[in-house]
Amino acid sequence: MSGELAQLLAELGRRLPPSQLSGWTEALRLAAEPSPEVVSRLARVSPAAGLGAQAAALCRLWGTEEPACDGRALALALETAAAQYGECRPDRVAQLVVSGPVSAAMSLRLTSSVVIDVIRAAHESLLVVSFAAYGVENVVEEIRRAARRGVRVDILLERSTAAARVFEPLKGKVRVMQWDRDQRPPSADSGGPAGSLHAKLIAADRHTALVGSANLTDRALKRNIELGVILRGRETVGRIVDHFRALAGNGG
Repeated sequence: MSGELAQLLAELGRRLPPSQLSGWTEALRLAAEPSPEVVSRLARVSPAAGLGAQAAALCRLWGTEEPACDGRALALALETAAAQYGECRPDRVAQLVVSGPVSAAMSLRLTSSVVIDVIRAAHESLLVVSFAAYGVENVVEEIRRAARRGVRVDILLERSTAAARVFEPLKGKVRVMQWDRDQRPPSADSGGPAGSLHAKLIAADRHTALVGSANLTDRALKRNIELGVILRGRETVGRIVDHFRALAGNGG
């Protein structure tokens, strides 16, 4: 399926709310071929939305570009377009997270609560990366709970900050690794010694990640002015997880 018909289906997948999408796909599945009756059925699903022209265009393009398709094929294509948009729309792919003061500039979430939410979202694996860590007993307890429900937990920390001390109560329950510059390969861009582990990341099940400037410290999560994003999507989050797991496996 290509051309104008595919473009129209993609537009409808973005535009139709779930209830109207269901009505359109149901009407299409009942149709063997395009007809004025099909146009009327589609238009009746959402009369207030002004979709009559799109309904007519859909049937016209169906007849000219894909006359061999039946309505079930178009219904499946429309559902696929909507599902893909749902996975990739901006408010799902990335959401802003802040610590410290907030403003009226945009809708934001607070780092302290997002950290807990991401840990709770993990059902199989959890990767935590931080430069520093202290004063976050609630985070440590949440990680403990994740381990108890069978989540594989890996924590990668900068050795020079002694951040590993915070996670000593979890000894034997999680894997704690420390970035030691003396044991690491040289920096890729300079050829010189590897620098500090300064990244901050919490990734759940390779599908949801918090990436930002905030360390796992009470000040960073609540008082400092910090900025981060929640990323969703297995391709992007999975690549981030693979990168840090590769680093951790190289002397971590």
